[in-house]
Amino acid sequence: MTKKNIPYSRQWVDDADIKEVVKVLKSDWLTQGPKVEEFEKAVAKYCGAKYGVAFSSGTSALWAAYNASGIGKGDEVITTPLTFVATSNTIAMLGAKPVFVDVESDTLNINPELIERAITAKTKAIATVDFAGVPCDYDKILKIAKKNKLFLIEDACHALGTDYKDKRVGSFADITIVTFHPVKHITTGEGGVALTNNEDLYNKLKILRNHGIIKKSEKGKWYYEVEKPSFNFRITDIQCALGISQLKKINKFLKRRREIVAEYNKAFKDIKEIILPLEKDYKKIAWYIYPIQVNKKIREKVFNGLHKQGIGVQVHYMPLHLHPFYKKSFGYKKGDFPMAEKYYEGAMSIPLFPKMTNDDVKRVVATIKVVLKNILNDKRQDK
Repeated sequence: MTKKNIPYSRQWVDDADIKEVVKVLKSDWLTQGPKVEEFEKAVAKYCGAKYGVAFSSGTSALWAAYNASGIGKGDEVITTPLTFVATSNTIAMLGAKPVFVDVESDTLNINPELIERAITAKTKAIATVDFAGVPCDYDKILKIAKKNKLFLIEDACHALGTDYKDKRVGSFADITIVTFHPVKHITTGEGGVALTNNEDLYNKLKILRNHGIIKKSEKGKWYYEVEKPSFNFRITDIQCALGISQLKKINKFLKRRREIVAEYNKAFKDIKEIILPLEKDYKKIAWYIYPIQVNKKIREKVFNGLHKQGIGVQVHYMPLHLHPFYKKSFGYKKGDFPMAEKYYEGAMSIPLFPKMTNDDVKRVVATIKVVLKNILNDKRQDK
């Protein structure tokens, strides 16, 4: 019998989720209705933030967060090169410069010791990324932001449900972005929420989500104005109904992710060819991916070998400064950020999602060990 493929991640949508979506499909509101606000409030409450604004994607929420913070042409935003392209693409699209600094070798998050050195008169904000769900060192970063009067934008698209010390991610940055792609902790298909405790930023985010429209009811129920144009970044009630239902299950989802991570940690801890991700004691992580590292000389063979055996693996991510756009537009080059580059050379994310069975986990572990053993044996025979 052919074994099923195990993807590196996937959603878990059940009958209860479908039932909630069907209710909306039968209602009067498919978009711009009551489910959007209900979802925003639910996510904000879960994350400990005062306000939430739902967007069509995490990317659109990031763009709006930078825009609401006043970032524009000629400004600089300090961020990490080890992230998905949306974190910095949205900075560049506003005419600002993403100023990359290297990551810590253990957490793979932006190195706070390097942030202050990168601050110039043009610096407007720091944009952190909680890589794999591991939160950055916010005690240090918040002090740097406050001292230099910089906005802190937290890209927490990997970290919904992560705690940093006694605070939930989403409760302490100026604006925090969480997202709901099918491979994330909960899903709305596509979608994101910008979280903030600042009422002024909250109002700006709502305007930026909807073309830049400002309603002026005192001039008539129909009347509105645009002072600063934006895009249609609205999310639908259909998506938000799914998100509300999914959020009710997030504790179960996170518990299962942590169980799988614990099994991986135990299975691979004595294999010297594998470097495991780090979890510090003061952080409770909502693991999004489980990024291991292998020797760069065999990474491609391991990657291809696992795919041949039906084990989906992925690489998160090629450092942003190595992409043609960032080389050409900002002069970045290979060698600029050695920690990020070293990680990338051996990086591989192995399957991690709540619907994985115990047998799935055992199969992933066993297959990795066999593939790795075969490659190492072949390598010895070649000598």
